[in-house]
Amino acid sequence: MARQGRNDVQTRQPAAVKNVLLLKAGEAAVSVRLSVGDYEQWFLRTIGLEGHRFDILPVHREAPLPRDARAYDAVMMTGSPLSVTKLEPWMERAADFMLSAAEAGTPVLGVCFGHQLLAHAYGGQVGRNPRGRETGTVQVRLTEEGRQDPLFDGVPELFATQATHEDIVTRMPEGARVLAGNDNTATQALAFRPNVRGVQFHPEAGPDALRAVIDARREGLEKEALARGRAPGEEVPRLLAGLAPTPFGRRILMNFLERFT
Repeated sequence: MARQGRNDVQTRQPAAVKNVLLLKAGEAAVSVRLSVGDYEQWFLRTIGLEGHRFDILPVHREAPLPRDARAYDAVMMTGSPLSVTKLEPWMERAADFMLSAAEAGTPVLGVCFGHQLLAHAYGGQVGRNPRGRETGTVQVRLTEEGRQDPLFDGVPELFATQATHEDIVTRMPEGARVLAGNDNTATQALAFRPNVRGVQFHPEAGPDALRAVIDARREGLEKEALARGRAPGEEVPRLLAGLAPTPFGRRILMNFLERFT
């Protein structure tokens, strides 16, 4: 079941149903939404509705946040085309809510933009990646701590995942631990607190979603590639040809919902 979030405390469903508050932090391009749906739908399709009840709260549109997170087993935040480097009041409010939820014991997971907003909230820094945009199917490697972390239970040390981002966590918050990284982004996954995780990549997205994103950003991707010295017309075909299934994305999301709640 998925529905709009409410700002009052609700009675929990039976233990077999996980109540999840999904904070929507932005909207995909129109062509992407028409092709593969918007960001929240990626999560719902990948996780599945059996055993889960989602309240979807479009915080980027000033939707009022709950007074607290006690009605929920977990809080998650989506990606966004917006940037933590250009903070808006709603971002600060959402960050404060996630921190309050975490401090009260509710597990919190941030994905891409959500990962970066958590880093900012805990005192870290977010900026443009000097290595450039990361887009498409990429390889990510777990650190020693990542191999021991329940978020990655059953996930191999080196795994494929989807990514699309320009910003990264450039300075980790005090106490954060790196769980995964790659040559482009050393902070692909972070443990901020025992019950708080962030991933820079997109475990909720499949190759169809990235194909739609790449098509929507075709002009910009080609311009960036030209600026880096690539031949005209090479970049988008290269990215599309590299798209591949990423079967461990669902496992990571389910680990969060099953192992942290």
